[in-house]
Amino acid sequence: MLRETDRRNEGAMTELEKELVSLANPTIAAHSQGFFKTGKGEYGEGDQFLGIRVPYLRKLAKRFQSLSLHETQRLIMSPLHEQRLCVVLIWVLKYQRGDAALKKAIYETYLAHTQWINNWDLVDSSAHKIVGDYLFERSRKPLFKLASSKDLWERRVAIMSTLHMIKKDDFQNTLDIAEQLLNDNHDLIHKAVGWMLREVGNRDRLVEEAFLSRHYRSMPRTMLRYAIEKFSQEERRAYLSGKVS
Repeated sequence: MLRETDRRNEGAMTELEKELVSLANPTIAAHSQGFFKTGKGEYGEGDQFLGIRVPYLRKLAKRFQSLSLHETQRLIMSPLHEQRLCVVLIWVLKYQRGDAALKKAIYETYLAHTQWINNWDLVDSSAHKIVGDYLFERSRKPLFKLASSKDLWERRVAIMSTLHMIKKDDFQNTLDIAEQLLNDNHDLIHKAVGWMLREVGNRDRLVEEAFLSRHYRSMPRTMLRYAIEKFSQEERRAYLSGKVS
């Protein structure tokens, strides 16, 4: 038999799902299907969209952040993209307000459900705030395991999680994982690695340049373009033409 608190939370879960469906917009959904590459053979193949803008999802996440971790695990397995995104936003809020035990539980739940954290917006809005934060004062070995995964999104979780470290002026894991992913075959990894290298450069230009001096000639073009986006036009031209000494 459900306790009264469980009954209230079960009702809240139903209310959340109903609200998500009530906000559905077919026009936005159709655009999202293309934007997130859901066609056959594309990275988001088969993903389904309700058509809800992120600001509305953030408001719902804030309203329903009291849902238990157990209850949100059902919703993360939804075929609907916005439901899964709402869950990771709830997890971020719960993590930020949680005690040590809850943070650990959310971190473990997150990594146990990467199968459903399966598009770049889900990863980018949560990985550094949960995985990166949790591992900051712990062993970083899980990041390297993720970076070695055959799963695209786990590899993206690995590099994006290091954004938390970058913000603490701790760059080594970003550089090591970037080096590990230099030969990755997916454009979304090239973009993420280049982005994180750019973030390193925003805080310490010399560190980024030292990495680029070793690797820029062999880096995927997209990765390099993202990494040097904030450089001057002359500097970008030199890197792209392979003429940096």
